[in-house]
Amino acid sequence: MIVVSNTTPLIGLASIQRFDLLRRLFGEIHISKAVYDEAVTSGREAGGAKREVAEAGWIKTVEIYDRLAVEVLLDEMDLGEAETIVLAREIRAYWVLMDEKKGRRKLAQLGLNKIGTIGILLKAQQLGLLSLIRPELEKLQTQGFSISQAVIDAVLKQAGEK
Repeated sequence: MIVVSNTTPLIGLASIQRFDLLRRLFGEIHISKAVYDEAVTSGREAGGAKREVAEAGWIKTVEIYDRLAVEVLLDEMDLGEAETIVLAREIRAYWVLMDEKKGRRKLAQLGLNKIGTIGILLKAQQLGLLSLIRPELEKLQTQGFSISQAVIDAVLKQAGEK
């Protein structure tokens, strides 16, 4: 199963000390150079993911070939999201890890499977890798992730938590 990730799920899970869930759920993950740069070298996005991404041997940085496709997408989204989408198409990813709305809309238009940080936590809980999801959602909120009450309620219901 080929998986491509954008920056936000990497940062989100690292910020709540759940980065290991990515390896446990997906094995190997592919990222673009822009995502690597956002997560590791640019202080702007790095947060808690800098060391984890740099040291994770199971995360592979892959070169994008269709630069024109990236340039076209830059009218709608940032470089990391654009490269993530183009990379997913180029290597025929089964899953794309992405939280940003514009990117998720484009993935849906292209028929690519997407899952975000909260979906990853829910999947982990359903597979028994987390006992409860509520504390993880609260940690994400503490780290500055914007999660609506409607989303929290829906996820807790799906997870069987009140």
